[in-house]
Amino acid sequence: MAVTSKVSFLLSSILTILLFSGMQMYKNWLTSSQLHIIFGGYIGSMVFLFLLTALGNLESILFGKSFQLKFFPEVFISIIISMVASGLIHRVATTTCFLFSVVALYYINRISQDTYSVPVPSVNVHAKKKK
Repeated sequence: MAVTSKVSFLLSSILTILLFSGMQMYKNWLTSSQLHIIFGGYIGSMVFLFLLTALGNLESILFGKSFQLKFFPEVFISIIISMVASGLIHRVATTTCFLFSVVALYYINRISQDTYSVPVPSVNVHAKKKK
């Protein structure tokens, strides 16, 4: 079910705040083992995903539907904020957050290209043969 940009902005903002506060509330548990630290980095990448969605929807509301996210400043700001949120948990969580976020960004871009790109028509070029 698709929602409007305003509703999506609200939902992704709420989820960003909930994930960030959950990371802070369960900081002791997230640093209790190596696997939990990696899970903290994964949660940080979810913060990146929802924050990027919130920024994209906010810009869509303010500037129109044709406005696109760019690497700088939207993606850069989102990844820095999510890495800081993970850094408040553990240094290794920051690294895993960055790695998970880059993978998520790759798949977001791939899905976006499949959905919104205009297919380029192929042109057949016939070359004349020399006799």
